Amino acid sequence: MSSLTWPLEERANSPGIIVRECTTIEDFDGCTRLQREAFNLPDMEISPRRHLIVSRQVGGWTLGAFVGDELVGFVHHLAALRGDEIIGYSHMMAVASQYQNRGVGARLKWAQRRRALDEKRGFIKWTWDPVQARNAHFNLNRLGVVVRSYAVNFYGTDYHASPENASQGSEKSGIDSDRLFAEWNLRAGRVEMLARGDSVKVAADPVAEVEIPSMWSALVREDAQAAKREQLRVREDFQSAFAAGLVCASFERDPAHPRYLLYTEEAIAASCF
Repeated sequence: MSSLTWPLEERANSPGIIVRECTTIEDFDGCTRLQREAFNLPDMEISPRRHLIVSRQVGGWTLGAFVGDELVGFVHHLAALRGDEIIGYSHMMAVASQYQNRGVGARLKWAQRRRALDEKRGFIKWTWDPVQARNAHFNLNRLGVVVRSYAVNFYGTDYHASPENASQGSEKSGIDSDRLFAEWNLRAGRVEMLARGDSVKVAADPVAEVEIPSMWSALVREDAQAAKREQLRVREDFQSAFAAGLVCASFERDPAHPRYLLYTEEAIAASCF
């Protein structure tokens, strides 16, 4: 399969990397290996080779980023329904540690968009942890998703994400696996502009903010009870904002006070979302 297209801005950050569909047993075994490295979860929480193979048989697919024959990143895409419409669900993405911060994740997501558009799909959905600032910036500011819903303890109680816990079978942290739901409208004007490498902002001031802890992983390690209190505050702030009909569409990467920005539906419509 030929390599897929991506925005010009990503090419300089990841030279020598080819994005193609994973099709072989070796490819899928590489995806399992990368899950262990990236997520530090016990085997019961890893999506196995059979899951990846079966999902491909029923309309899903996995795109891999390769350096030669080495898999250095992947995104797993499932076929899903929204009413009568066939959409995509992005189940997971992982990038090898030595290739992080080099544009590989962006390459994979833009290739995922192109593949979905080629299949006449216009919408992809996925989740992320609300207290992960890096994911928030990537999803909202670089990909152009919007968020209208929040799930409490979506996957059950989370595990510590640390090499020490991974080597010991991973101990549960007692932190709920709350998640935000990304809505990626692939043909939205803002997404089209971001795909070309343009910078796009919401054409209005935010009407609400949700601040998250600046050092979440350290807080979980050092004071789990404080982390739970912070998670509850973030949860309640989002639930209140969404109940009021607000939409999250941007993220402020302030090192001391990272925060989500929320807007009215009217502002979102006026900003080509």
